[in-house]
Amino acid sequence: MPDELDGEVLARFVQGDREAFEALFRQFEREVYRWALRIVREPSAAEDVVVEAFWRAYRGRARFDPARSFGAWIRRIATNVARDYLRATRAQPATTAATDQLPARGAAEPINESVVRAFHALPPKLRLVATLALIEERPYAEIADALEIPLGTVKSRVFRATRALRTELNRLGIRP
Repeated sequence: MPDELDGEVLARFVQGDREAFEALFRQFEREVYRWALRIVREPSAAEDVVVEAFWRAYRGRARFDPARSFGAWIRRIATNVARDYLRATRAQPATTAATDQLPARGAAEPINESVVRAFHALPPKLRLVATLALIEERPYAEIADALEIPLGTVKSRVFRATRALRTELNRLGIRP
C-alpha cells in the first residue's frame, strides 16, 4: 500500500470531508484495484469491487479509527466486497471459454478448461484463500490480516482447497 496520509486527512475523512475522501481515493484506488483483481480475476469485476469498497468505506467512515492504517482498513473492505462477488458468481452456472486464464506471476499461459472449472467450483472462502496463497503467492500472515481470520484458518483453507482441487482434477482424469 502507498504511504499513509497524515492523521489530519484521516480525521477529516471520518468527519465526512469530501476532499479528504477524494485524497484517500486517489492515493489508494490503484492498490485496492490490484488487490481486488487478485481475488476476482476479472478487470471489470475488480473495478466494481473498488467502487463498492470505497462507497462502503465512506458510509462507514464513523467506525474508522484515524490512528489506524487506512490502507489495511480499505483492503479488508475490498476483500469483503470481493468475497460477496465470488459468492454471487458461484450461484450462477460457470461458463468458461477455452481461452480463460488464471495468470500466475510472470506467466500467462492458457490453462485447461477443466482446471479453470475445478478452481471456480471451490466454495468462495476456499477459492479466495487459494487465489491469494497459491496463485498470487501472498504470505499467509497477509491473507489472515486481510480476511481478519486466524493464521491457522488460512493454512487449513489452503490445505482443504488443495485437496479439493486435487480430488476434482483426479476425477476428471488430470493428474496434478
